[in-house]
Amino acid sequence: MKLIYNIYAVPMLEYVGSLLKDKDKVIMVHGNADADAVGSAYAISECFPNAVIYAPEGVDRVAKIIMDKLGIQVMDECDISQYGLVVVVDTSSPEQLSPEINKIPNGSIVIDHHRPTGKWDNMTFVCDDSKVSCCELVYDIICTSGTDIDKNVGMALLCGMLTDSGHFSFANTQMIRAFADIMEITGIGMDEAMNFPRSEVGMSERIAVMKGMERTKFDRVGDMIVATSYGGSFEASVCKALLNAGADVVFVGSQRDERFRLSARADQDMIRRGIHLGDIMKNIGLETVSDGGGHGGAAGLSGTGDVEAMLHICMQRTMAEFREIRKRSDLS
Repeated sequence: MKLIYNIYAVPMLEYVGSLLKDKDKVIMVHGNADADAVGSAYAISECFPNAVIYAPEGVDRVAKIIMDKLGIQVMDECDISQYGLVVVVDTSSPEQLSPEINKIPNGSIVIDHHRPTGKWDNMTFVCDDSKVSCCELVYDIICTSGTDIDKNVGMALLCGMLTDSGHFSFANTQMIRAFADIMEITGIGMDEAMNFPRSEVGMSERIAVMKGMERTKFDRVGDMIVATSYGGSFEASVCKALLNAGADVVFVGSQRDERFRLSARADQDMIRRGIHLGDIMKNIGLETVSDGGGHGGAAGLSGTGDVEAMLHICMQRTMAEFREIRKRSDLS
């Protein structure tokens, strides 16, 4: 297990827990925040009171479902300078928060599970990129602080783990252990957890997926297919549909004025063969003055530019990765 902490392991978690207990705080989540981000923020706000949650760029559909069911309050406007402590969760770089957020104060707490980008200098940075979800790391902090969790907090944490693991498709043993611990502590049944973040797919999402399928471009090397598409919303749903249609790696983008946002997904077999979308997106971000990163099977890229040009770069970079994989296979 790879641990990346300012102070090693348990002492760091205890230290962060003590900081969270002391001050009034604002907990920030990345743009279009998902269930893992919102679940992490909610668990901290409930277990370490005197906290508000701030989502400067809104939340996604599944996170909204969980918020409605649990009664989670999230602000879309906030003056972070009015709080004694700023906490950032599930966010690999400041650029993922909002273009309007100019500076996070030095000494703020950052809790994350993505590969470090080196952009959180001068922060209390707690990161374990072996975690499938940020909710697992938050749960560790709660446990080391000696704080109990109730059923609502437990459900929020489980939903974050479920969604970030693709409903266990990308789970590892440590996530499954944490998931089982929370179920046992809170009395939540597996059927409750699995059904909680679900709802009927709305017409706007269905149309967005159909349009995304219509705009798809793809290429292949041997038995490996990469596909790209673009639209205005529901990028993650379009990614899922393209993977289900037979693609192995998918990039889906959206354009809002001069800014673009890309979501990337890969199936588990491609990860085992050497694809790491977080690395691909991070490297493209560095080369194009954008902000990219993530996990092996799920990553994102955002910045200023043309979404179709960025999708073309992603396609070409993935094709190069495919050729390397085939070359290694031919040599073995």
